[in-house]
Amino acid sequence: MLYLATDAATKGNPGPSGAGIVIHGDAHYLQLYTPLPVSTNHEAEFAAVQFGFETLIARGWTTQTVCLQSDSRIVITSLEKGYAKHYQPQVDRILALEAQLPLVLHEWRSDHANRKPHELAQTALFNQLSTKK
Repeated sequence: MLYLATDAATKGNPGPSGAGIVIHGDAHYLQLYTPLPVSTNHEAEFAAVQFGFETLIARGWTTQTVCLQSDSRIVITSLEKGYAKHYQPQVDRILALEAQLPLVLHEWRSDHANRKPHELAQTALFNQLSTKK
């Protein structure tokens, strides 16, 4: 099983944002962060998950069960239901990515348990803000 832990950081709501992901399991371990466009905090959380699944697929890590871990209740609940009133396009994009994997589990994690992706998202946001000065 692979674990995909994601988080997002936003300054303002909406505002500049960043995403951080950690993928681990079996012989895989990867930490990445990326800047995101101006987003609300929820949009950024969905974008972080999308970035994570796109990374898994781009690397060809598509033969194992994946456990998505996020500290965003709205993301986890929306993906489990397949519906989000205000974020349906994001949910649909992520579910299309999930369909390329054998099985995806969704797990909500506390902020404390999701510390490393949070730090990576903060780094992406900091780098983005630093380059705009």
